[in-house]
Amino acid sequence: MRQRILGIDLGGRRTGVALTDLTGTLAVGLKLIEAQDLTGCAKKILEICEEYDICEIVLGYPLNMNGTAGSAAKRAEKFKEVLERLAGGQERGLDIVLFDERLSTSLAHIYMNETGTKNRREKIDMLSASIILQNYIDSKNK
Repeated sequence: MRQRILGIDLGGRRTGVALTDLTGTLAVGLKLIEAQDLTGCAKKILEICEEYDICEIVLGYPLNMNGTAGSAAKRAEKFKEVLERLAGGQERGLDIVLFDERLSTSLAHIYMNETGTKNRREKIDMLSASIILQNYIDSKNK
C-alpha cells in the first residue's frame, strides 16, 4: 500500500488535519485537534501518522503577503521543530515540509460561502488543511 501524506493547518484554537487518499492524488479532511500546547498537538499528530502510515507531513506555513515570516510563521517553524524532536528525526522516515499557505483560509471561506456550508467554525480549519495539502500535491505533480 502506498504511504499517505498528512496536511496540517496549525491554528491557535483548532488545528485542521487532512490526508491524501490511497492514490496520493486527492486531499481529504480528516479531523480537528482542539487547542493544546504545541507538544500536545504534535503528539496527537504523530498518533495519526502511526494510524494512517504517514510518510510525509505538509505543515501550512503562513507567510505574510510580501513573503516575510511573521509571528504565525514563526509558530509553524517552532511546531515543526517539536514534531521533528518527538518523531526522532529522519531515522523514522517522516519528512516534515513547510508549505506556503497564503490565502488558504480565504479560499476555504469562499468555498463554504458558495456551498452554503453550515457549522463553518468547526470545518474551516480542516478545509484549510485540505487546501494546503491539495496545493502541495498539485505542485509536486507539475
